[in-house]
Amino acid sequence: MSNELILRGRVVTGRLDIADGVVAVDGRRVTYTGPASDFPGEPLPARDPIAAGRILLPGLVDLHCHGAHGNDFSEGSVDGARAAARYLHSRGTTTLLASVVTGSPRDLLRNLSALWTVAGEGLTAGSHLEGPFLASSQCGAHDPGLLLEPDNALMEQLLEAAGTSLASMTLAAELPGASALLDLLASRGVIPSLGHTAAGHSTAAAFLDRAALELRASSNVTGRLRPTVTHLFNAMPPLHHRSPGPVAASLSAARAGQAVVELIGDGVHVAPETIKLVFDLVGAGNVALVTDSMAATGLHDGGYRLGTLAVTVEQGVARVDATGAIAGGTATLLDVVRVSVAAGVPLQDAVLAASSVPAAVLGLSSEVGDLAAGMLADVVVVDSGLGLTGVLRRGEWVTPLV
Repeated sequence: MSNELILRGRVVTGRLDIADGVVAVDGRRVTYTGPASDFPGEPLPARDPIAAGRILLPGLVDLHCHGAHGNDFSEGSVDGARAAARYLHSRGTTTLLASVVTGSPRDLLRNLSALWTVAGEGLTAGSHLEGPFLASSQCGAHDPGLLLEPDNALMEQLLEAAGTSLASMTLAAELPGASALLDLLASRGVIPSLGHTAAGHSTAAAFLDRAALELRASSNVTGRLRPTVTHLFNAMPPLHHRSPGPVAASLSAARAGQAVVELIGDGVHVAPETIKLVFDLVGAGNVALVTDSMAATGLHDGGYRLGTLAVTVEQGVARVDATGAIAGGTATLLDVVRVSVAAGVPLQDAVLAASSVPAAVLGLSSEVGDLAAGMLADVVVVDSGLGLTGVLRRGEWVTPLV
């Protein structure tokens, strides 16, 4: 172990909280995580004040992000996608899906093909297709003129363009042909995600039940076994006591362990009180914190684009120029963890929902989302206020430790 790297501090993962812990890395893999007192290597010196103030987290995993640092995953640019992914890595999101907004069929084929290349280079864990099979009444920051009803023939073309990289797809449960499309996706190991939907409670519940059943079929060997709900509360009717709708169906499915709800816990898309409420209701093991980040992430206010739509960011909030709809997020996943903790979510729960839960959704639990020995050496080092001080990805510093 001549190249062994030893990191010391408080270790917090979804299953551990060790006040004086060590994470040891050799090459691309973790070799030890546990109490400093039990470390099997050379005796460690007394903990210094710098190590005492560090917190070591697993690399964060984002199921839903559209870009960053001036680049949009819906541009069809391999170089742009690489740059966005690398920026997100440097901010602590060491594993991510590249999300694509609704576009013309030609543009979607181009975009998915480009993202297949980037996934093949190991910069992303694949792609997430958000649209075009969405409800026009809940289109949010998607161009309503480009929305379509589910079409299995088009879906086959999209799957071919994406190769092995398409991991998740958002669709509205109530659209004609949604069930057949769901079956096609699940048979290929692509996670059906309920979202941008006006479905009633029974339709939404049936969609999630069917998706969970189909993903568990023996033909699915990806390890992706639970459907998701795309950014719960956003782009769906609000919960009403006489019309519970998709929100109630999603919460019930998550509470039962049949689905994972995405939550954009940035304090903009969802109020802090609601973030805490969802964790309390369904448990951290059924929540995936996400960013829905767009090109402005990491940059200043101003004009941007999300797919085909012009967007303006003011005070960190992105909105579609034409409608005023929120147009994705500008926070990183570490920012989302910080906001969630400030909202009252225990740090260990927030880390669970930003690492091991989304890793499990992707069928990657043996590789990422935790710091167990043998896993990829993805470590996010933060200070006591959850400010970033270093990022190790695959055993290499992408943000040098300070």
